[in-house]
Amino acid sequence: MDILQIFVLAVVQGITEFLPISSSAHLILVPVLTGWPDQGLLMDVAVHVGTLLAVITYFHRDVLYLVRGGFQVLGLKYGSEARLALQIVVATIPVVIAGFLMKDLIATQLRSTTLIIGTTAGFGLLLALADWRAQKAEGTMPGLGWREVVIIGLAQALALVPGVSRSGITITAALFLGLRRTEAARFSLLLSIPTTLAAGTLAGLELADTGDVALQLDAVLAGFLAFVSALAAIAAMMAWLKQASFMPFVVYRLLLAAFLALLVILGLIGG
Repeated sequence: MDILQIFVLAVVQGITEFLPISSSAHLILVPVLTGWPDQGLLMDVAVHVGTLLAVITYFHRDVLYLVRGGFQVLGLKYGSEARLALQIVVATIPVVIAGFLMKDLIATQLRSTTLIIGTTAGFGLLLALADWRAQKAEGTMPGLGWREVVIIGLAQALALVPGVSRSGITITAALFLGLRRTEAARFSLLLSIPTTLAAGTLAGLELADTGDVALQLDAVLAGFLAFVSALAAIAAMMAWLKQASFMPFVVYRLLLAAFLALLVILGLIGG
């Protein structure tokens, strides 16, 4: 891979992984728009590791809180830390089950440009509605009940469809359930840790099966670029949400959907 392809793929993954604009849609579209070949499993693992380290770095205090909660659970204790750790686990279960049951369908039939256009625009509008309803929301993560956690978890399973956006749909669900914007984003990003870890682990196992596990310089570079860009994207979004809304992301999704639709109409990319 040349340096430009590594840079573009890593930065696109890093920026879009945690913003509500769908990283899977962008990564599917990059080769469509550029003509580049698939980046391969090693690069997938590298960028997943990079983005995982970014969210852990930014939310290191929350991560330590979750780790303490995990030890509380193992010690059969139940405090606020154990409660949050269990909530993250419960909210992760639906996407794990759906991913296992729908793996072949996702890899073959759910990757069309037309589908991406529809999900990018449709779930963007749903985010807009949730954002509008959340203008005066005051809900926080400690106030999340188990019903709300299950709903957010079920919503996350929809993100297996390209264009939906894992962060977008979980933030949308959290906003509808009454969390304020920063808290919705915070819970969504913490929820991304086990999901991203699972995705990276699966890709790593597939890579191990191929027997090609050599550490390559381009993979290290891709992981580093994904880490830096993801960390910057998370910091920028959290700072923005302290004083503004999710509407810029909604506008971006609608413009992206319109651009892709134009390309399909002109015959420049397949539907």
